[in-house]
Amino acid sequence: MAEEAENPADAAGRIALERMFACLDDGRSFRLEAGAGAGKTYSLDKALRRLIDRRGTELLRRGQQVGCITYTNVAKDEIISRIQAHPAVRPETIHGFCWSILQDFQSTLRALVPDLQGWPERLEPAGGIGTRRVHYELGYASVGDHQVTLRHDDVLALMIQALAYPKFRSVLTARYPILFIDEYQDTDAGFVGAMKMWFLDTGQGPQLGLFGDHWQKIYGEGCGLVEHAALEVIDKNANFRSTDRIVQVLNRMRPALPQIAHDPEMLGEARVFHTNRWAGTRRTGQGGGHWTGDTSPEVARAYFAHIKHQLAAEGWDFAAEKTKILMLSHSVIAREQGYPSIPPIYGQFNDPWLKKDDPHIKFLADHLEPACAAFEAKRYGEMFESLGAGTPKIRKHADKVAWWDAMSALIALRRSGTIGEVVDFIVAQPHMRLPEAMEDAERRLAQFGPEPLDEEPRRTTQLRKLRAVPYVELIALDRFIDGHTPFATKHGVKGAEFENVLVIVGRGWNKYDFGQMLEWIETGPPPDKTEFFENNRNLFYVVCSRPKVRLALLFTQVLSQKAMEQITAWFGVNNIIPLPAEPMATV
Repeated sequence: MAEEAENPADAAGRIALERMFACLDDGRSFRLEAGAGAGKTYSLDKALRRLIDRRGTELLRRGQQVGCITYTNVAKDEIISRIQAHPAVRPETIHGFCWSILQDFQSTLRALVPDLQGWPERLEPAGGIGTRRVHYELGYASVGDHQVTLRHDDVLALMIQALAYPKFRSVLTARYPILFIDEYQDTDAGFVGAMKMWFLDTGQGPQLGLFGDHWQKIYGEGCGLVEHAALEVIDKNANFRSTDRIVQVLNRMRPALPQIAHDPEMLGEARVFHTNRWAGTRRTGQGGGHWTGDTSPEVARAYFAHIKHQLAAEGWDFAAEKTKILMLSHSVIAREQGYPSIPPIYGQFNDPWLKKDDPHIKFLADHLEPACAAFEAKRYGEMFESLGAGTPKIRKHADKVAWWDAMSALIALRRSGTIGEVVDFIVAQPHMRLPEAMEDAERRLAQFGPEPLDEEPRRTTQLRKLRAVPYVELIALDRFIDGHTPFATKHGVKGAEFENVLVIVGRGWNKYDFGQMLEWIETGPPPDKTEFFENNRNLFYVVCSRPKVRLALLFTQVLSQKAMEQITAWFGVNNIIPLPAEPMATV
C-alpha cells in the first residue's frame, strides 16, 4: 500500500523544525522567521521541549537554565504552562530576565544608577546613593533609607551598560548558556544591539534563538529585523491558519517569504471594497492633513453599514466569536462608541489615546480596569498584580477590610465619577499609588492651578480636560481599543486569529496613510519615510493575515490610480469591488 504523500505545508514546517533542531544540537545561533499563521509558538514549544528532553537534567545539575524572554507577562505564563513549569527553563519578561542577573551586581549598580536619567535629582536630597541596596519590583522609582527602587526603563538601561563588563557577561553566559527571545522584533532595540555587539560579534556568550517575524512589528519601540552573519536564518514557509486565497494575497504582498496553505482545497475569500465612486466632497487638510481624501464620518459609517449588510446576505456570520471588525480609520468611530470627549482632547495628536501612550490612559486601561474586573471575579492575586501592588502587607483583618472597602468604592465611582475623581480617589488611598509618570503629570497640573492658563504646556491642558471626562468614557475607550484595533496591549489581535475579518481602512491616524503606503510598494519610500512606510506595511500585513476563512477590506479613503494598481496586483482584479456613489444607508 503506497504511503500517503506528505502535505506540502506540513513538509515546509518539518524542514524548518529540522533546521532549527540542527542549530540547537550544534550550538549555532539562529533566527526563526515565522510569517503570519506559520506556527511560531509551535516552533518555540518544540525547541524548548527538545532542550528539556535532551539537556534538562544536565542543565539542572550544572545550575543552569534556558532563558526565554517574552514580550508580556501573559506570554510568560503561557510558556510556563506549556512546559509544565520545568525548572530547566526560565521564561521571563525582558525586565524580569535582566533583573535576574543585575540584582547580584550591587556594587556595579550603585556605580551606574546615579548617572541614569532623573536619578541625580532623586539622590541629591539623600546625599547620594551611598551603600543603599538597589531594588526592582514594581517599576516605581524611590529613595529610602536603605535602598533605592528602580523604574522599568532603568532596568534596560542598566542591562545595556552592564553588558560591557566581561565578568557580567561571563555570569550571564554561565547561568543561561541558551537564550531564546520570543517575538524578537518587538524587543528593545538597545538591548538587541548590545547582544549583537557583545555576543554575536565576538562569537562568545550564550547560544541565541530568535523567534518572530519582523513584518509583524507594529510597536514603535521594537528593534524590527535582526540581521547578523552569526545568525542562521530559518524561514518557515507554511501557513496553518488561512485559506488559500488569503495566503496567495499574503505571498504577493510578501514574496520574500512565500507560504503554503495547509488546505489548498479550502479557497475562502479575500476582497477589497472601495469608495472611489463616492460623489461627495472628500475631507481636506484639517488636523495636519491626516483626514485628506477620506469621506465624511457620516458617509463612512453608512458605507460600513452597507458592507455589513452585503456580507451578511452572502453568508458572513457577524457574531462576535465568528467575525472580527478591525478599524484602521477614525471616521468610522461613531459617537455611539461611548467616548466622544476623549479624541478631541488630543486633536491631531491622536495616537496617545489609541496606543495608550498617555500615562493616565495606559494606567487606567491596562492596570485599573483589569484590577477592577479581577476584584469583581474574586481573583485577588490577579487584582494586586494588575495594580502593581505586589503582595500587599495584610497583617490583620482590618487590612483586608480596607482593601475591600476601597475597591468597592472604586467600582462604584467608575460608574458615576470623572476620570479626575477616580485618580484622586486612588491617590487618597494609603495602600495604592500611581505610576511615576502619572504622579509627575498630576504634580505639574497642580502647579498651574485650577484654571487653565494660556502659557501652560499642551500636555498639561490635555490632562486638565481628560480629568473632566466621565470615567465611563474611559471604560468604553478601553473596550474599543482592545476589541477593534491591533494596538491593544492586553488582548490585541497581533497574535490572534478569527474565522472572518472585516477591516475598515481610512484616514485620521497621524502615523498611518495606507494609500500612500500602497503607492510606495514598488519604488520604495523616500529615505526619510522608511519607518513610516514599514509601520504602515506591517500593520496592513498583520490585519490581512488574521482571518482563517474570509477577509474583506473597506477603503473609505480615496485610492490613487497607482494605489489601485498595487491593491489589484495583490488581490486580483475580480476581487476589487467598487461601491456605489451613494451607500444604501444614505439613500
